[in-house]
Amino acid sequence: MPPTTPWNVRRLPAADGRVFLVTGGNAGIGYFVAEQLSATGATVVLGSRDPARARAATASIRSRVPGARVRAVRLDLADLPSLGAAVESLGVERLDAVVHNAGVALDDPPRKETGDGHELMFGTNHLGHFALTRWLMPLLSAAPAARVVTMGSFAAKSERLDLDDLQTREDYRPKRTYGRSKLAQMYFGVELDRRLRAAGSTVASVVVHPGGALDSLTPPRPPVHVPTAGARLGAAPAALLLQGKHAGAWPAVRAVLDPAVRGGQMWGPRVFGLRGEPRREPVWNHLADPFVAARLWEASVDLTGADPGTLFG
Repeated sequence: MPPTTPWNVRRLPAADGRVFLVTGGNAGIGYFVAEQLSATGATVVLGSRDPARARAATASIRSRVPGARVRAVRLDLADLPSLGAAVESLGVERLDAVVHNAGVALDDPPRKETGDGHELMFGTNHLGHFALTRWLMPLLSAAPAARVVTMGSFAAKSERLDLDDLQTREDYRPKRTYGRSKLAQMYFGVELDRRLRAAGSTVASVVVHPGGALDSLTPPRPPVHVPTAGARLGAAPAALLLQGKHAGAWPAVRAVLDPAVRGGQMWGPRVFGLRGEPRREPVWNHLADPFVAARLWEASVDLTGADPGTLFG
C-alpha cells in the first residue's frame, strides 16, 4: 500500500508471507491485534502463558477469519530464564514484527514478585519484554524491515519513573506502579529506536497506546470475551469518550502494517488520545528525556542480564 493511500482500519493491506508475534494475544487488546493481523494473510503467533486460553483464542480467530494462519507458543514474561526456549519454539527463520502487548495489572495490594524477585508488574510488563527483545533480535534482523511495536498506556502519561526505586519497594501503590511499568515500556520503545538508528539497523521501534479501551464496549468473542448485557448497557455513556478493545488494537495494527509509519514515532487514537482511528501524535515530553531512558536501559540490563543492543545489525 503506497504511503498516500488513506488508512482504513477495516480494509488492511495484505501481508502474505510475513510473520508476526503478539505477546498476550489470547485476550483483551492483544486478541484483537492478532485477529485483525490474521485477516491480512500473515502468519500470526500468539504468545501466551496459558495454553487453554491460547487454544480458545486461536479457535475464535479461525472461526472469524477463514484460512487464518494463526498458532500459539507458550510465553511467560515473568519467567526470564524461559524466554530463550520460548523464542526457539517459534520455529521461524525471521520475524517481521513483534507487538509487545502482554501485561499484568493488579488492583489491590499486597505487592507481588516474579520468580526472579522483580515486582510483578514492572517485571512482566517492562523487564519481560526487554529481555524478550534480546532473544528476538536475530529473527527481527533477518527480516527486511522488521518492527518492534510496544503497547503503552494512557495511564503512563501522568506518571514519572523513580529511577532509585524502579521496583517500588518503598511506596507500593498498585495503580501507580502499573502506570509506571507501562511508562518504562514506552521509554524502552523510544530508546530502542534511538539505539537501532545509531547502529544502522533495519529494525524499527514504534510506541503505541490504545487510549481508553473498556471491556464493556468490546464486541463479544466467545469464549474469549463475553460481556454481559448489563455491562454493555451501563457503559453506553462512556462510548462518547472511550472505546472497546477492538478499537484499542488499531494503533498497534497500523504500526505493524503501514509503510508510512517510522521508527521513533508514537501512535494513538485520534480523538483526544482516547478513542477513534489511529493517528500519529507527538511523543510525550517526559518520554523524550534521553537521560531517563538511558538510565532505565542500564538498570534493565543489570536486572535481566540481557542487552538487546548487543545484537543490533
